[in-house]
Amino acid sequence: MPNKKKHNIVFVALILVLCICFFTNISFGSVAIPFKSIFNSLIGNTLENTAWNHIILQYRLPKAVTAIIVGSGLGISGLLMQTLFRNPLAGPFVLGISSGASLGVALVILGSSVFGGFFAILFASKWGIVLAASLGSFLVLLAVTLVSIKVRDTMAILIIGLMFSSITSAIVSVLSYFGSAEQLQQYIFWGFGSLGNLSWQEIVILSIIYLLGLLISITTIKSLNSLLLGENYAKSLGVNIKKSRLLLITATSLLAGTITAFAGPIAFIGLAIPHITRQIFNTTNHKTLVPAVFLIGAIVMLVCDSISQLPNTQFTLPINAITSLVGAPVVIWLLVKKRNMLF
Repeated sequence: MPNKKKHNIVFVALILVLCICFFTNISFGSVAIPFKSIFNSLIGNTLENTAWNHIILQYRLPKAVTAIIVGSGLGISGLLMQTLFRNPLAGPFVLGISSGASLGVALVILGSSVFGGFFAILFASKWGIVLAASLGSFLVLLAVTLVSIKVRDTMAILIIGLMFSSITSAIVSVLSYFGSAEQLQQYIFWGFGSLGNLSWQEIVILSIIYLLGLLISITTIKSLNSLLLGENYAKSLGVNIKKSRLLLITATSLLAGTITAFAGPIAFIGLAIPHITRQIFNTTNHKTLVPAVFLIGAIVMLVCDSISQLPNTQFTLPINAITSLVGAPVVIWLLVKKRNMLF
């Protein structure tokens, strides 16, 4: 009971911090906007400065919502993968999801130099990149899933996922070799990741798939807790290992794959957030960890995005660079500490 009370207090504190980070994120940018004006705009009041109203509702609010979806989705994906593989360094892209998306985008952007006009026509539309990234993630995941039906060892699946990543990376390297300087620049910019390029229509589509992945994740909480003590123990509790594994991989694909398709590859969030959460809550119960990872992932992503804005300047740093600068030291610290790193 004391732990439950303590966790409830921490949850309330995290919700308050999330709200503060949300409003702070919206206020940051090349134009400083007061909190009062932001609040009035969000509740539907018309501001005297119409430009502020447009900036808040059409650019900064969609970006803040995207940050919450990206941070929480990647964090939960990392938690699922670390528990499934019982590996503290497993992340949402360990199954080749990111590499598959990168390959799809590389075929669209760089493929016109090798395969001709078809890929150039696809590139003419932003939805072409999203579709290519989603299809690439799906095909790699489908291959890994088919292998997982035959292979029972989760560590073997982990290695197979890494091998698929190597194969896709090799193909991307070949395409890069034949690509023009302009195409390479476009592909590199996609690799930087971006939270601010989504329209409300795209956010709605992303949210629907994200909620589906989140729902599947919630239904696997009991299985995740059983898997903490190994597959044999989980089987003794009546857990269907193959079904649970398939659900976990599907949830990760929906969350991480879709986020990568819409926002680009975002590094270290899925790897670092579950570890940070375990340190704060000191528990392995996924009933606590899943909502906690949701909140902490959203907070960290909002903070990283706020840092990338370089407040009161016109410059914006690549979000992928900021998440790496934040996430990599956390992982190094956890590896050096070597205590309560996993389970």
